[in-house]
Amino acid sequence: MSSFGVGLVALACMFGSALIGMLLHVYIPQHHQSADTQRIVNLAAGIIGTMAALVLGLLIASANESYGAQKNELIAIAAKIGLIDRGLALYGPEARASRDLLRSDLDYAVEQLWPKGRHSPDSFRAGGTAPGQLYANIEMLDPQSDMQRAIKTQALAMVLELAEQRQLILEQRNNSVSMPLLIILIFALAVNFLSFGLFAPKNATVMAALWVCAIASAGAIFVMMELYHPYGGLIEIPSTTLSNALPQ
Repeated sequence: MSSFGVGLVALACMFGSALIGMLLHVYIPQHHQSADTQRIVNLAAGIIGTMAALVLGLLIASANESYGAQKNELIAIAAKIGLIDRGLALYGPEARASRDLLRSDLDYAVEQLWPKGRHSPDSFRAGGTAPGQLYANIEMLDPQSDMQRAIKTQALAMVLELAEQRQLILEQRNNSVSMPLLIILIFALAVNFLSFGLFAPKNATVMAALWVCAIASAGAIFVMMELYHPYGGLIEIPSTTLSNALPQ
């Protein structure tokens, strides 16, 4: 389910639970509506709310960690691509084919991660230029000086690191929210809102307050879900992180 869909489900569960609580109020016996009863219900709601806050904090921290890891990997890849290109430029015109191959691989990677006209891009797919082809092309270079030999050695090492980081990005893109924790979170928030509506007066001010509170809570869940999709949506890693790695 999309981030927006999860947010809508959370919003419906929370605000719907508050409305159900208001409806159930008329069925509560009068002797169950004492101040002591309300105090205990509010205390229980506070405990559940604290638990929900802990779970939400855990999920947001995990999502933010995943987002930050992928962003850092892209920055590292962009830096290595720039260093490889500058090293090959110093190597001489013999490395021109390798530089073109590097740019082709970069353009393909950008198109796969940030495709035009699609909201949720897929992972790197077959096609384009593989790191192995670039490695073989650089390996075929015949250095004639110590500088060229050093550049070739460093370029080959960084291409291997690029391949490793590229695979790491693929693995990290499979990260997703823990569904059991997400279900527990939405359930706990729904129970909390049910308790809010149970003894709440039926007027526009209370309804508006519950609606705003439900939107804020669902919004936090929506943002958390968006962090797991760094290549599309509202919280997106800019494509310029990679596309600007090589000079135009």
